[in-house]
Formats: sequence, C-alpha cells, structure tokens
Amino acid sequence: MSNIEKGVYSFKNVFSLKTIKTDDEAIDYLDEKECFKMVWIRKGNGVYNINFEDYEFKENILFFLSPGQTLSVKKESVEEAYVISFVEDFYCLEVHDANVGCNGVLFNNIYENPFISPSKKNTKRLVSILQKIIGEFSKEKAAKHDMLHAYLKQMLVYSLRMKDEYSEINNTIETELFRNFSVLVEQNFKNFHKVNDYAKLLGVSPKSLTKHFNNIGSQTPGDFIRKRIVLEAKRRLVFTKKSVKEIAFDLGYNDPLYFTRVFKKDAKLSPSQFRKNFL
Repeated sequence: MSNIEKGVYSFKNVFSLKTIKTDDEAIDYLDEKECFKMVWIRKGNGVYNINFEDYEFKENILFFLSPGQTLSVKKESVEEAYVISFVEDFYCLEVHDANVGCNGVLFNNIYENPFISPSKKNTKRLVSILQKIIGEFSKEKAAKHDMLHAYLKQMLVYSLRMKDEYSEINNTIETELFRNFSVLVEQNFKNFHKVNDYAKLLGVSPKSLTKHFNNIGSQTPGDFIRKRIVLEAKRRLVFTKKSVKEIAFDLGYNDPLYFTRVFKKDAKLSPSQFRKNFL
C-alpha cells in the first residue's frame, strides 16, 4: 500500500477513508462523535485509551468504534494507517446479518479487548478492498454509493471472520447466551440494574446465568451490568455538564448516594473525583 498517498477520500459526508503516513496523528481524525469507525494501524505502535481503559498495540491491529465511544491517545507512533468513517444512514439502516450490522459484535465491543490482529492472508484481503475503495474515487463513476457500501460490507465481513478466528471464547451455548445478555444490557442498562431482570428476559434462572458466565471465564453478570452503567456515567461526567444527581437519575437511580457507591465500587473514585481527575 506504500504507493497510496496520504489524504482523505470522502463521499457526500456519509463515508470517508483517511490514509495516514509517516507518523501522522492517526487519532486526529477520530473526533466525529456521530460516526462509526474502522481503524487499521498497519504499521505503528502506541497506547490508546478506549472507553477509559488503556490498550497497548504493536503493529498491524484493527479496531472499531461506534458513536459515543471515547478514545484518546496515551502514546502513538504510526507509519501507516487507514480510518474508515461512516454515518448510520450510509450502512446501518439496511438489514444485514446480525453480527455484521452496526449493533453486531464488531461495534458492540465495549466489554472486551477491542483489537484484532490480521494474519498475512487477511492483511492482503484488506489491502485489496482498500485499493478498490480508493479506485472508486479516481474518477466519477455510476452507482458509487452502492459500490462503497459493498466494499465496506466486505471489510466488515472479513473483520468479523478474523474476530471469530482469534476469539478466546469458542462458539458455544454459553457464548451465545453471553452475547444475548450483552445485547440486552446495552438496550436496558438505564432501566434494569439487577441480574434477575435479565435472567427473566433470557428465560433462564439467575443461578444458571451466573454458571454460564463462570464456564466462559467471564466476570459475574452483576459486575457486567455495573461496569456498563459506570462506563456510561464516566462518559456523561466527561462530556456533559450535568450534575452527579442528574446523571444518576438519567441512569435509573433515584438515590444519588447509592449511585455514588455503585460508581465508586468500579471506578475506585467518587463521580466528582473522577470528573475532576479526568478534566
């Protein structure tokens, strides 16, 4: 890909590809809060803070961000990288396989290490698709939207297969239950805070749900729910001027003191301390 010059290829403000060369700041382009993003650091290393957790990377890693996820740089040295950004209307409104869609495991990845490491074979596949995307911008062509959409879907399908290939958790009944649970938590964490609520939605007992989590070596369902609530609270503390009481209420807590105890159990700081330290 060294023959591709750095630059931004944009289509009607709904889809773009940025190529990054020679120690540019890759993160500099990741400030569009309402975009979904696919980031490929092909050559480089550093530490990114994603959703308030630090992740170190060395060479050839791929990761995905959905609107609202937080990302900042602790350190970064990038020689070659590619950032695909797209808005919801460009891709998410059509019906896709559940795992390839915008609510699938690629973008709904806040509960695990976000990085995927492409093999040499998969790297060649990604390179080929990127070249085709850039080719679409070489001159005016008919049905450009449809072609870019198709190439994006190819990128996501290959990425999903890579994620499945290197996943530490096998595709088992426990894994399927875990995924269903995580989707329900994402949809309901502002209203439902108890394991019993989710067990009922899943049609299993709370004890059985906990056993499934133990079988895949995961945290407890209760910890999982709390961490999602606290993550959202952190986002609101950093990106809004709402009071702790208002944030607590938004997340389904009528008692700000109880909410503070929940937050502190996970963050080791009170909400006010966290806001002060982060800002």
